Amino acid sequence: MKASKKPARRAERYCLPLPESETFDFSKARKVALPKLKPPTVSISIRLPRYLIERVKAAANKRDVPYQSLMKMWLYEKAELKMEP
Repeated sequence: MKASKKPARRAERYCLPLPESETFDFSKARKVALPKLKPPTVSISIRLPRYLIERVKAAANKRDVPYQSLMKMWLYEKAELKMEP
């Protein structure tokens, strides 16, 4: 059985080259700083007692935030307190 050429024709509509006025000129490009982006994170593994995780989850639920986000906030706050003279 011969394969149909209709899907290829449909794809051609979307793969046509752009007119020169719609192409990008990267020679004039410049780097842009995006300061509001989230800083990169690193995945870690930490062993905690089950009761502690349950308490953190309950506290996060009361605040309507994900428990891992709450843990990050608490760790950050504690680290900042320790850094103050």
